[in-house]
Amino acid sequence: MRYIVILLLCCLACEQPPPARQPVPVAEDSTFLTGTFYLVRHAEQVPGIDSGLTATGRQQAGALYRELQDSGIQKVYFARYLSSMQTTDSICQYLTLDTASYVADSSGENLLYEITRHNDWGKKLLVVGNSRTLIPIMHALKAKPKLDSIGGNDYGSLFVVRKHKDSVRCKRVNYLD
Repeated sequence: MRYIVILLLCCLACEQPPPARQPVPVAEDSTFLTGTFYLVRHAEQVPGIDSGLTATGRQQAGALYRELQDSGIQKVYFARYLSSMQTTDSICQYLTLDTASYVADSSGENLLYEITRHNDWGKKLLVVGNSRTLIPIMHALKAKPKLDSIGGNDYGSLFVVRKHKDSVRCKRVNYLD
């Protein structure tokens, strides 16, 4: 028995070490940080914190649906506010789209994180936010909108950001005309 153990130990000692792992080149994902983003401010809301839409706001949400119904949107992202959710109701219901929410912030980074987490780069996405967060979101997407802020009664502006690997285009459309 002792000879068998010694023989096994000798065999193990003479065994060649496994070859070192060679690094495998990682192919860059061609869709990461690309896509078409339809960014819009929520429709007119009842004054107050996290309140619902006014009657005019519901009409604006319907106009947004009519504007985007043939756009090929694949998913809807909305800020976690009642007005943002209600703005997307008709679009999500009639087009049977998947939704995701994001925490509105002053940098746009929370939205980018959620898009990455849901693996939605390279898609056509509708993003509904508020007047203070849309410009930072466009900047986070490397778009250069021709305005510094959105506010007041500036409802009806739809920003279409087309983001490719090496370029970004931003176009403003008024969907309430």
